[in-house]
Formats: sequence, C-alpha cells, structure tokens
Amino acid sequence: MTLDSLAIGQRARILAVDWSCLAPDEGERLRALGLDTGARVAIAHRGVFGGGDPIALLIGRMTVALRRAHAAAMTVETL
Repeated sequence: MTLDSLAIGQRARILAVDWSCLAPDEGERLRALGLDTGARVAIAHRGVFGGGDPIALLIGRMTVALRRAHAAAMTVETL
C-alpha cells in the first residue's frame, strides 16, 4: 500500500521510499522533515480540489503538506 491510499486518520509506518520518483532536492527536503523509512505518519486532511492534492500529513506533532505524487512514492504498512 502507498501513503496516498491511506484513509484520513489512518496511522502507518513508512516501509520504503522510491527516491528515484522524486527530484534530488525534493528528496532532501522530505528527509529533513523526517519522511524516511521507519517514520510513523497519519493522514490529517486531503485537499478538496485537484483529486485530493495536497495531503496534510502528521509526523509526530508536526503537520506537513505533501503532494500526492510524493506520497505515492512511499510504501507503508498500517498500524
């Protein structure tokens, strides 16, 4: 399952990230925010326009807006 397919409020742990799908600078920013293998996340909200883009993602006590394409590059397991 990928991160973009999680339901709102569902918790998950990132198992893998396909960094080749992302530009190098985007990958660096995501790693700096803590979005890497092992991170525990939850979907807080989805955008109402453009197919649910962006996704508001909870990482610990922080909320991060993430593009749907970036979330699709992350394989997760639900908790």
